[in-house]
Formats: sequence, C-alpha cells, structure tokens
Amino acid sequence: MKTKILLATIFTAVICLSSCKKALDLNPLDQISTATFWKSKEDFNKGLAAVYASMQKEDFTVGIGFRDCLTDNGYCQFNSGSSNDIASGNLNPSTGGFETSIYNNSYSGIARVNIFLQQLSAYTGADITAGDRKQFEAEVRFIRGFYYYQLYTIYGDVPLVLEPLTLQTQNQPKVSSDKILTQITTDLDFSIANLKTDPYFQNYGHAVSSSAKALKARVLMFAAYGNNGTPDLTIMQQVTDLCKQLMSQYRLSRNFEDIFRDATQKGNPEIIFTVNFLAPNNTAAWDLYYGDWDAAAPLTNLVNTYECTDGLPYGISPLTNTAAPFTNRDPRLAKTVYKDFVDFGNGKIHHPSNPRPTGYGVIKFLEPNNIPYGFSTLSQQDAVILRFGEVLLMYAEAQNELAGPDGTVYQAMTDLRARVNMPPFPDGLSKEQMRERIRHERRVELAFEGLRHYDLIRWHIAGPVLNNVKDGLFAYRFEDKFYKWPLPQTEIDKSGGILVQNPNY
Repeated sequence: MKTKILLATIFTAVICLSSCKKALDLNPLDQISTATFWKSKEDFNKGLAAVYASMQKEDFTVGIGFRDCLTDNGYCQFNSGSSNDIASGNLNPSTGGFETSIYNNSYSGIARVNIFLQQLSAYTGADITAGDRKQFEAEVRFIRGFYYYQLYTIYGDVPLVLEPLTLQTQNQPKVSSDKILTQITTDLDFSIANLKTDPYFQNYGHAVSSSAKALKARVLMFAAYGNNGTPDLTIMQQVTDLCKQLMSQYRLSRNFEDIFRDATQKGNPEIIFTVNFLAPNNTAAWDLYYGDWDAAAPLTNLVNTYECTDGLPYGISPLTNTAAPFTNRDPRLAKTVYKDFVDFGNGKIHHPSNPRPTGYGVIKFLEPNNIPYGFSTLSQQDAVILRFGEVLLMYAEAQNELAGPDGTVYQAMTDLRARVNMPPFPDGLSKEQMRERIRHERRVELAFEGLRHYDLIRWHIAGPVLNNVKDGLFAYRFEDKFYKWPLPQTEIDKSGGILVQNPNY
C-alpha cells in the first residue's frame, strides 16, 4: 500500500545501523537504535517499508526513461546517468552514472534485505506467526531477486552477498553469472510459493506471487539467449508456462495511458508490480523531467517505427501524412511521445521550459492534472515495473521460438494491438517474420519503460543496431565488450585486489 512509504523515510536508517556500542552503552535519544528496534511485528512492518523504499532510486523508477537513451530510442540532453557517454562508446570503469549507480544502489538494497532477514531469523516474539514470517521473507526475497536481476543482466559475474557484511567480510569476490541466476530463481521461487495468490491489483503495494512469476519470466527471457543471441528452448518453455499462469489472473487495461496515470493505477488489472510514491512527502520528478525539461527526447527513428493505422509501415502506407506525422498512426505514438509541446486536449497544454533537441518529448508518464509542470510539481505516479502487456509479449516471443507462429502467438499479439485499435498481423508469417514483428511490438509498446537496452543486449543485436543509428545527436559506438559492463573502479580499488574487473576493461 502507498501508506507504507510514509514510514520508509523515518525507518530507512534502522536497517543500516551498525551494532557498534557507544560510550557507556547509551543510545542517542533522538535516533532509532538496533538495540531498541526489531522488538515487535510493527517494527518489522516498518523495516519492510524501508526495504520497499530502497526501490525508489531513480535508476529503477523515474530514471527508466533515461535508460532508453542508452539505445536507439532516445537522447538525454542532460546526459543523465552518463547515458550519452555510454551510448557514444565511452563506457569504462570510471564512467559513472548508470555504470556506478545501478551497481551501488542494487547492493545497497540487497544489504537492507539481508539485514531484515537476519533480524527476522533471530526474532522469537509470538506476535509474528509462521505465516507472517513466510510473508515477510517472501516479500523481501522478491526485492532481492529484483536487485540481482539488475546486476545479472548488466554486469554478469558479480559478488553474491546473502548476509550482512562486517568489516572482516566486506570485500567479496565475484561469482559466475550462472550462480547469480540460480540465486535469483531460488529467491523468486520462494516468493512464488509463499506470497499471496491474489492478483496485484487486489493487494496493491505489496509484491504477490504473480509479481514474482512475472519477474522470473523476464529474468529467464534474458538467460535464454546466453552469450550469442540463440534462444535455449528449454528455458523458453519455462517462460511460456509462467506466462500462461499470469494470463488467468490479469487482463489489459482498457486504456493504454491508464497504466501510467496516478488516478488509474491502483486497481488497474494490467499492473503486476509497482514502486509507489505518495505526495506531498514522497514524490518523483516524472512531470518535471519528461514534461518540462524534455530530459529524454525520442529520436526520429523511433517515431517513424510506429505504424499507420492500417498496420503498414509509416512511409509505405498510403495513410502516411508527412505534414501531420501523428495523423493516422498507431495510437500508442501519441500516448508515448509528444511533438514540440505537451497537449492532452481540453486546454491541458504545457510548453516545456527547455529546448526539444529532437523536436519530441515523452508524454507517457505525465499526469495531465499536474500542469503546469515545474520544480514545485508533486508527482506521485507509481513506477510500473511489471505489467501484463509485457507478459503477452514474452509469451508470444517464447512460444514463437518453441512452435512457430501458432494461433496462441497470433492471439496474444492481436489482443495487445486491439487495445489501441491496431489491426492483427497478417496470416502466414514465418517464424523469422513473426520474430521481427514481436520485436517491433516490444519496442513501440514498452518505449521508455527501461527495457530497450535489456532487449538489445539479450538478443545480442546491440552492436548492429546502435552502430547504425543515423539520427542521433552524436556518433553511437558499441563494442562487443559492452554486452557486459565494467564494475565501478571505486569498488575494485576498495576491495584490495579481491574484486576482479570484468574482461577487456
């Protein structure tokens, strides 16, 4: 629930406190101490809120659009997350931005989980039942699985940390990415078995079993392609099995834009997991970043990727209107991108205070009722991490690799496109043709949700795609070694030789 985040700020420090004793063994009277905390179920509820709050870092929420600026989707005029440096090939152990923050923020979140689990294991109070204990553990292990998913897909081999570190154990060596994958699936399997079975929209704010299933499916989609972009069909079968289970619990939101608007997120039947915000004390800069600053500017090649309403490519379809490029287009274009200025109709207009370097901005995450956007705007839109639209795309992709474009693949894509009144795919597509159609559909459906980079890496096509970008505001350069990012040099230096850098850096 959103109310849990009100507690998070107060109790964030709790699970990060050391057990060092002060002079005379006295605890500061104005701070919460581990000696006086973790003494009741209510303390664990507050600690759980702090674990969830760790997910509010920009890398995982309001900054997801900037992660699309690592790809052919967009340009970040403020170089947020060092996205322009990375996309231009300046990716090294000292690049900073995402290269450092994804690593550090993931391990910071993992540390909170590990401390929580340690305290839960040691707690003997009768107010926490066996069922409560499993629920607590399952929720935080879902979150730990989420963080290791970030590390696994970006860096590959990383340290595996499953308990609180001490001064003696703080420097940990890397383990193979296979071991990280095993830990992710172990954590998520525990969550699947022990979290509530109600759909997320009936338990909004807390991870449920289906949240863990959807995250596991996403992780397995990455694992299936290995290091060469050729899918492992055994893993793909696991993906289809998970997606089928989710298909019985979720359905597409009637309106595409409702997924991202504050008033229509809670209870939305498409949403499987979110990171939550609540004004006035806990907000994110969605409207400022995307609506006023145009911090993630869509590239023209992405805009041109959206089909015309007849299902034919823009520029080929007879419905193409270059004088009015948003006319007769896939409705997801206007629900994702704005041209020149934000216009929701009915007088809901905002002219960004910053230039539009590509002529376009991202409208997807904006709240019309927050206009005019600026520094004082209190945006409480939740970050949608997992949703049913992606499940349909994962199912179609995996099933197409397993059996070719059978009726269920067509149906999944027909359902997704029908939501925005786009026609179904033509009959008779080959497996290869359907593969390209699904990849196109992922790009337009999930634009600026932070998954384009994940897709290019797992399909192992980042090099050909990014080195062929012609409309960027700088020259793109992708090398094969970038399929795995370097670990932050600061972490290498601190480890005293224990942590070894990834190859070729």
